[in-house]
Amino acid sequence: MKNIAIITDSTCDISLELIEKHHIYVVPLTIVWGEQQYLDGVELSAENFYERLSTDSLRPTTSQPAPSLFLSTFEQAVKEGAEEIIVITISIAMSGTIQSARTAAENFGVPVHILDSKTNSMSLGWQVLTAARGRDAGASAAEIMAQVDEIRQKQHFHITLETLEYLIQGGRIAGAARLISGLLHIKPEIKVNHESGSVEAVGISHTRKVSIDRLFTNFFKNLDTTRPLHIAVLHNAAREEAQALARRVEEEFHPRELIISIVSPVLGVHTGPKALGLAGFNE
Repeated sequence: MKNIAIITDSTCDISLELIEKHHIYVVPLTIVWGEQQYLDGVELSAENFYERLSTDSLRPTTSQPAPSLFLSTFEQAVKEGAEEIIVITISIAMSGTIQSARTAAENFGVPVHILDSKTNSMSLGWQVLTAARGRDAGASAAEIMAQVDEIRQKQHFHITLETLEYLIQGGRIAGAARLISGLLHIKPEIKVNHESGSVEAVGISHTRKVSIDRLFTNFFKNLDTTRPLHIAVLHNAAREEAQALARRVEEEFHPRELIISIVSPVLGVHTGPKALGLAGFNE
């Protein structure tokens, strides 16, 4: 059995505890805030990021990792015994991160398999955990990649935003900005299409409570709740609401696995404070 390294990027939103438990390598993206740059989750914590985002008039931007960051991670993995590498990244429709990984993998000394998760946050995280758990159970690289693809196709990921402001300023919907500039106070719900890897609109609400209720209903109607569930509740510095949402999930559906995680700064740049999300799948 080959020693297989599992590598992902910092948008995966997997807790440090699980990253260490499953020996997952994480390559950070970069936050650019004025003239300062921070490695996502390394030099700027999510908690500090959201606190500053709420008060700083200067808006941050993001950039993908340089190929050299992936290359140094590959080299570290080999030094620690890896004979084969699987990389799972944020969707190419959302970031050029996967291109940096592909550049680093060219002519590398051990086989490197690179997968587009077609998503981000814990929707990416579930795929990475699937890969790590498969590896830990003795699966081959081909078997692991098949398991990851199966999980990707089963996944759903919905997010409710407190405001459209950050999507507009981040350029994600720049073409429509002038048409919707008067609607910044609506609570939009979006979802990730796990085939195209892009974000799609679900609907809008006009109050916080209604937006969270709709998030819950719209997400779970996609799942077979009679089967074991793996669910992540995600938040952009809205921990109390995330905990309340997690309690509701637990009381109504009793998932096999339930995770609460704060969303990485790189993703928070585009979704803003107080966003809430649900990501997961049924077995």
